[in-house]
Amino acid sequence: MNSGSQYDVAIIGAGLSGLAAGIRLAHFGKRVCIFERHNAPGGLNSFYSLGGRKYDVGLHAVTNFVPAGVKGTPLGKILRQLRIERDEFELCPQKGSRVAFGPRGETSLSFTNDFSVLESEVAAKFPAQADGFRKIARYVRQAPLSGDGDSASARGFIRASVGDPLLEDMLLCPLMFYGSAREDDMDLSQFAIMFRALYLEGFARPFEGVRVMMRVLLEKFRQAGGERRMKCGVSRIVARDGRAAALILDSGEEITAAQVLSSIGIAETGALLGEKPPTQRTLGYVETISVLDRAPSALGWGDDTIVFFNDSERFTYRDPEGQVDTRSGIICFPNNFQYGEGRELPEGLFRVTCLANFEAWSGLAGEAYRADKERWFGAIQESAKRFLPPLDPPGSLERATVATDMFTPTTVVKYTGHARGAIYGSPVKNPGGRTALSNLFLCGTDQGMLGIVGSMLSGISMANQHILRA
Repeated sequence: MNSGSQYDVAIIGAGLSGLAAGIRLAHFGKRVCIFERHNAPGGLNSFYSLGGRKYDVGLHAVTNFVPAGVKGTPLGKILRQLRIERDEFELCPQKGSRVAFGPRGETSLSFTNDFSVLESEVAAKFPAQADGFRKIARYVRQAPLSGDGDSASARGFIRASVGDPLLEDMLLCPLMFYGSAREDDMDLSQFAIMFRALYLEGFARPFEGVRVMMRVLLEKFRQAGGERRMKCGVSRIVARDGRAAALILDSGEEITAAQVLSSIGIAETGALLGEKPPTQRTLGYVETISVLDRAPSALGWGDDTIVFFNDSERFTYRDPEGQVDTRSGIICFPNNFQYGEGRELPEGLFRVTCLANFEAWSGLAGEAYRADKERWFGAIQESAKRFLPPLDPPGSLERATVATDMFTPTTVVKYTGHARGAIYGSPVKNPGGRTALSNLFLCGTDQGMLGIVGSMLSGISMANQHILRA
């Protein structure tokens, strides 16, 4: 839909934060247009079709899940401010997840959407640290939801509270994998957001995956009168007199807007202004996806929803020297959510995510790229299987597999434009969302809010703070 070239607000990127901001602004009568270079909305949380199947991009689980009736939570805020009924997202809670450390996961901590489960696990396996763990939880409960503030070391804070390196690593592993752009650590404010999102609240998933949420957001935006221009990227922001004076589209068309929200990231927005790329290294990932002819539980893999694993004495979270670091990662079973009586996914899904080096993948093409993907696909799955019950008979995973796919950091660059394939953006965040231009603001991952709920909350918060209250 295209009805002009002058808007109250132009939003760069049709990811979750951009869509949420657009809905919020359109509800208040703003003439809003979202510009998206790619042909599918959702950004890092979208879906694609391959071989007649729909695959989720990004979504393992929606974090910050709470049951109906719980007030004062991020999920409740986005539903209220976007005028979405809770049932529209069709969120189904997890069965249960765990953190598994050691060569074969000998030490584990289970957690569910009931925080007392994790409290009991810590008390049983790290009894001397139980009081310190409760101290951490009290701090998180009182911390702001905005992502503002404390850039101190989360590791330092945990170490001062519990003093056990193993527990320190086990608590950080899921939080880093689901939201840290900082090597081997995370800002204390980011830690508080993620601790709340994963441990105090929890995981859920729509039965049909992320496309359920995308359908809802797109329809809300349309109903509110918002415009969306797909395959219509912004190639340049024209700055004049300290303001974003115009957006130049890939087609050469010029767009003007009183205010501009960019959801594409600090570095990517800077590139539109002609700025040099930042020097900080960002983190990339690979993920393998196996489609099975049966549920994972039929292979003997039980009811695990998500398993965060690490095989080494200490947890290392950094850009690998080689193509992939298989020592640690995430195993996700989308089948293992509480979908309700008689509702089961039509096929089994087994997803494994590990850290990956962008440069080691970006120089490859053609046969070399495909060969390395095939080689690492097997290595990643073999590493992950160590943290799951043994298969009987061996080889049953291969026999049950009916389709596979795999993404690398170069896949992320191709379909999202994120520099170096970064999932969590810049290591240095901009909580206030302000830029050097008085009418250009940031929302999304680099504004400091993380996860699916956090992304939407970021869009809402920046729209409220910089545009609706201006």
